Amino acid sequence: MPEGHLVHRYADEQHEALAGRVVRAASPQGRFDARPYDGRVVEGVEALGKHLLYWVEDAPAIHVHLGMRGLFLRYDDPAAEPRKGTRLRLATGEAAFDLIAPARCEPMDERALAALRAATGPDPLRPDTAPATARDTVREEAVRRLLAARTPVGAAVLDQSVWSGIGNAWRAELLFLTGLDPGARDIGAEAAGRLWDTAVHYLALGRDAGQVVSDPGAPDERWVYKRERCRRCGAAVRTWTLASRTAYACPADQHLQAL
Repeated sequence: MPEGHLVHRYADEQHEALAGRVVRAASPQGRFDARPYDGRVVEGVEALGKHLLYWVEDAPAIHVHLGMRGLFLRYDDPAAEPRKGTRLRLATGEAAFDLIAPARCEPMDERALAALRAATGPDPLRPDTAPATARDTVREEAVRRLLAARTPVGAAVLDQSVWSGIGNAWRAELLFLTGLDPGARDIGAEAAGRLWDTAVHYLALGRDAGQVVSDPGAPDERWVYKRERCRRCGAAVRTWTLASRTAYACPADQHLQAL
């Protein structure tokens, strides 16, 4: 499943290409009613954790969740034939974006939007984490939610109502970078804040690179995720199931059970 860094990357790219422009909207697959959006101006494209929201004038928002198999294809020639199975095509005179095999692609009214926002935790890549005052407020809420989860930290960070946008690869690498064992409980506010700050920094690197980046000096490498041995110290990486996903940890570098 695409994690938050990729969803934000898609949002940034599509906002730049579509916002302020009239789009031709179609559903070659026929499973989405694109008529309310065809010939209208896209006002913006927004990422919220692993969700995408499309704002179109005088029409309900479009909500997209890629799920495990969803993907986008971009065509610089908007007349290019869409691939079979395209759920939604949005095209201007300069480019076309095809959405294929999403878990969700649906119009969303104000009530449903409010429910989605209420169910989604702080997002390390949201623009409202940038201004200093807003960033501090979001950080405080992120720390509060993580500590209130009362579950192992490795389970809490995958819970999209606690923090949004983080998946299994980021879980493994962020916890390694902060020296926290995924099974740690009651880690304390200092460690929770440090983990949030690490997520804000590294997810931005990942968004810009289009991949998980946990070592800027070796962006294609991982410290423990899907590795047999820790890339830092060489210790055998521990693996076990936590929150229905495989957890990865170095027994030497992630010894902090609680702070």
